[in-house]
Order: sequence, then structure tokens, then C-alpha cells
Amino acid sequence: MNSLENEVVARTLTQLHKEAEVADTEFITRLMEIVKAQGLTIEQFVSQRMASEREDYKETLQRNAANFLAVSPDYGRFVYALARVRKATRIVEFGTSMGVSTIYLAAALRDNGGGHLIGSEFVPSKADRARENLAIAGLADLVDIRQGDAMETLKDVGGKVDLLLIDGAFSLYLPVLKLLEPQLNPAAVVLAENAFDKAYVDYVRDPVHGYISMALPKSQEDRGNQFSVKVGW
Repeated sequence: MNSLENEVVARTLTQLHKEAEVADTEFITRLMEIVKAQGLTIEQFVSQRMASEREDYKETLQRNAANFLAVSPDYGRFVYALARVRKATRIVEFGTSMGVSTIYLAAALRDNGGGHLIGSEFVPSKADRARENLAIAGLADLVDIRQGDAMETLKDVGGKVDLLLIDGAFSLYLPVLKLLEPQLNPAAVVLAENAFDKAYVDYVRDPVHGYISMALPKSQEDRGNQFSVKVGW
């Protein structure tokens, strides 16, 4: 039995996905109404917002403090599977939120025989909730949730990284990747959720930077996710 089938872990994830649906449905509906009213795609809308977010992303994160904006169950199992097949022992997550994706990744570490996951979350209440959820799931011993600006909290991750999950403020996707790049192991997996930043996508798709990269198939739940593997220069 893998850790996702553990009764406590499975029950915790089921409850959190239900809470996330309740917390986020109104927010997402309202957002899509704004996008439609402006005659834009979600990608175009986010790209426009990013210009201002570069200056006030901390305010944006605080404004969304009550929202999970979590991975779907299918995507959670996908990141679990990637961490397993990569045999990851050190994982970094930018944008922990309430800790849903963190539980999937920590479960993979448990099944890989152990390891360490460093998560970064700007909003204090979310960081506290993530720690609580990990404790409930019985996975807290594998995870260090660092509260604060990721450009500071992720300066020292203590060693080489096998998997990096990027799912925070859009304008920090590329800066966070560049910050952690020296610590990426050969064949490290980098997942960027909702990678609407053209600069980020162009960077990981340019062979000079040493990645093989592609967009994952889109669905209603997961849009524009970028999958990259560090293959060297």
C-alpha cells in the first residue's frame, strides 16, 4: 500500500479538496466573469495583471489569503507519481498555500524511503494551516514550511534538489527558478503550474538554459502547466 492509500492521508486529502472547492468556487466564478466581460482568455488576463503584480504581488497574495487555489486530485496524484519515479529525496515547493500539494509530495518522500521537503508560503495564516494539515496527515516530520518571501526563504535549501514545484506569485516564477537553479540535480523535474509568464516559458524552452520543456495538456482544472527536466548545458 502506498501512502496515498493510508487511511489518515486519504481522509485528510478528501476533506481538504472539499474545503478547497467551497472556498474557491466563488472566487474562480467571479474571476472568469471578469475575464469574459473583458473579452480575454484567462492567459491574456493573467498576463495583463502580471505587469502590476510585479510591484504589488504581496498585496495580491494577502488578498487571496482565504483561497486554497489547490491542485486537483488528479494533478496531486501526478506530482506524487513524478516524485516517486524520480526517486526524489529533496523537494522544494514555491507557493505552499494550505498544504494540499505538499501532502502529495510528502507522501511520495515517505514512500521513497524518506527525504526533505522545503515549502515557502508568504501568507502567515496559510503557512500555519499547511503545518496543521501536514501534522494531521502524519507527514510533518518530512516537511519544513518557511513563511515569508520566497526570494529570502529559499536562498538556502540545504542541498541538491530533485523536484521543484512552482505555484506562487506569477511574477516570481522565473526569479525563483533562477535562485534555485544552482541547486538542481541533473534530471531534476521542474513543474510550473499556470505558467502564464512568457519570460518563464521562453527561458525553460531555450536549449541554452539546459532544459527539456513542454506544456502539459490543459483541462478545466489545470491550465498552462509547464513540465521541464534539467538536462544540462
